[in-house]
Amino acid sequence: MLGATGVGKTSLVRRFVESMFSERYQATIGVKIDRRLVEVEGAQVSLLLWDLQGEDDLQRVRLSYLRGASGLIYVADGTRPETLDTARSIQAGAIETIGQVPSLLFVNKSDLEQAWQVSDADIASRGPSGVDTLRSSAREGTNVEAGFERLVRAMGV
Repeated sequence: MLGATGVGKTSLVRRFVESMFSERYQATIGVKIDRRLVEVEGAQVSLLLWDLQGEDDLQRVRLSYLRGASGLIYVADGTRPETLDTARSIQAGAIETIGQVPSLLFVNKSDLEQAWQVSDADIASRGPSGVDTLRSSAREGTNVEAGFERLVRAMGV
């Protein structure tokens, strides 16, 4: 899980792993690792989810966390268009470090319709390139399961 601070990475993981959402914001320090067993096309797959501390820039030392990753999820906040730029920047560093791996972009907080500021054109021009994109809401659970399943399928696991 990669993206700027406060985009909802931890909330998406918590929704996916524990089926819960909390209004209380708690910044991730370093990395938080969770596991969830999922079934895709009749096969049991154990996902190890690394929720990395949000940054406006991905520091070189943290890029080492990406080594061995089978897939990446970028997260942007639909109420803050600049988080698409951060996700694109992180993608460039990730590709430089580990090459191309299956990836997905969650444009999170779709439940905040009144504050939504990201258009499809913004996503295409400012977000990570060449990745599937889903509007998501960790609060409501919108597209969370579908997104993780889509990534697992792309990973060929």
